[in-house]
Amino acid sequence: MRVSVFGATGSIGESTFDLLSRRDDITTVALTGGRNIVRLAEQARALRAELAVTAHPDCLDDLRAALAGSGVAAAAGTKALIEAAARPADWVMSAIVGAAGLAPGFRALAQGATLALANKESLVTAGPLLMAEAARHGARILPVDSEHSAVFQALAGEDLAAVERVIITASGGPFRTWTPEQLRRATLAQAQVHPSWSMGQRITIDSASLFNKALELIETREFFGFAPEQIEALVHPQSIIHALVGFRDGALMAHLGVPDMRHAIGYALNWPERRALPLQRLDLAALGQLSFEPPDPDRFPALRLAREVMRIGGHAGAAFNAAKETALDAFIGGQIGFLDMAHLVEATLDALLTDTALTAPVQSLETVQAMDQISRQTARALARQLDFAGH
Repeated sequence: MRVSVFGATGSIGESTFDLLSRRDDITTVALTGGRNIVRLAEQARALRAELAVTAHPDCLDDLRAALAGSGVAAAAGTKALIEAAARPADWVMSAIVGAAGLAPGFRALAQGATLALANKESLVTAGPLLMAEAARHGARILPVDSEHSAVFQALAGEDLAAVERVIITASGGPFRTWTPEQLRRATLAQAQVHPSWSMGQRITIDSASLFNKALELIETREFFGFAPEQIEALVHPQSIIHALVGFRDGALMAHLGVPDMRHAIGYALNWPERRALPLQRLDLAALGQLSFEPPDPDRFPALRLAREVMRIGGHAGAAFNAAKETALDAFIGGQIGFLDMAHLVEATLDALLTDTALTAPVQSLETVQAMDQISRQTARALARQLDFAGH
């Protein structure tokens, strides 16, 4: 099987690398990464990849030097990423963080590849386009977010018409029990420590604010086609149950597993088979109990904003994600406080409601990218104008 990994040096990419390195029936076509050139070169050498690509042209000389004598070709930049996605492969991991992962995923689908989708922003910003592209080329999209992989597995062999509701779980992040005043003073260091999962900085902070779960609500709708009112979020601090599917006979089908992304990745890699994976097995007796609680919409408004995005439709998903990424950049850069991220996203959506492009149906990748840019510009301008001095 020929495989490519986009976002190879991130947390999902590293877990994918671990599974691929255990296989002797894999040919690695392309690996891509950012500025972690040393690690990208190590992975490319270990998997004997045909090509390694860094997203940053200024890193190309370093990548070439790190790969000297290995036989692995090196390239850099956005065009090189798209060209790498166009190389024939049977299975492609889409793990580039943010809207930057959208175009490579589209190009991979055009080859008829199976796309293992960890880049939730692709569905949030351009869900109808992505699903249509897969159908047009006879390609398949398999979810790699732990929650959506869990839903996918719980639905195996089931009639979608029999589904009443889908529940995706959230750990609640490091601030689950914090007061609004504590949240207002939350620091970057505190926000990037997750209680259950080992993930990259940006997704960890998104989990702390529940923006990650907000994106996943939208992703659930776009991937599975359920109505927004059928999709629920539930705080589950132990992160053992990843999702539940409720049926019209009252039954709930739950997917349980240790919080390790190699399960969802391995399921997508081996589908439709199940192969042995190097994961810890659950000991329910040792675990003792599982607990649940509703998310607090006042302290964590991201979920409310996600439902507003689904209500608006059109390009609201692209605007929401772009504003979220801009707000996250501002928080990481120390320009705004933790709670200000949600305020900035909501202000951006409000400002764009007068733009007819926001509610227009998603018809092309170009219109999605245009809304992405407009939303980022709007959010940056609002970040300068609004009073975030109190953070």
